[in-house]
Amino acid sequence: MTDGSGPRLAPLPRAEWGDDVRAALRTGFSDDVADRFMATGADAVAVPNVVGTLMHHPALAGPFLAYNAVLLRRPVLDARVRELAVLRVASRTGCDYEWAQHVRMAAAAGITVDEIDAVADGRDAAWSAFDAAVLAATDELVDGYRVGDATWRVLAEHLDERQLVELVFVVGTYTGLAMAFNSFGLELDADLPAAAMPTRSDR
Repeated sequence: MTDGSGPRLAPLPRAEWGDDVRAALRTGFSDDVADRFMATGADAVAVPNVVGTLMHHPALAGPFLAYNAVLLRRPVLDARVRELAVLRVASRTGCDYEWAQHVRMAAAAGITVDEIDAVADGRDAAWSAFDAAVLAATDELVDGYRVGDATWRVLAEHLDERQLVELVFVVGTYTGLAMAFNSFGLELDADLPAAAMPTRSDR
């Protein structure tokens, strides 16, 4: 969530990147992606604002990006489950950057526009028992830092132990990212269209 006055912490300009930043990029991304980010001149590509901002602390950024890549690129959870949880986190925390980024990813995972709106405004979208449990678990973690027993039982009927671990880490990770993005005033990337977030009363 930003107030429109610009970021509190702007992305670190490429001209100020040192060897520590280049090492962080190689830790956090595959070599081909890191090479594209580090290219200059005609070969230069836009660096996402989140990546540029995290590079103020490259020793933290590299390992974190590598960890987050497990959740996004090598998950044990189905993408639909992850995106339902992340959208709920973005809505509950009022994180515009996270919301806009994951609306796009949710659509790619097959989540409908009506479902996306329902995740945000808390409406019942005729969720399956499992989808409802994923959303309830996210709310319980955000509100009380623990998945309730009844919700856990439903989740455990559909998820194995690795998936249960990953779901809790998805919610915790993206709640932490929302805190960071909101505090930094992270702005949307130029290629990331704004996505209106329905208002909910319990945010």
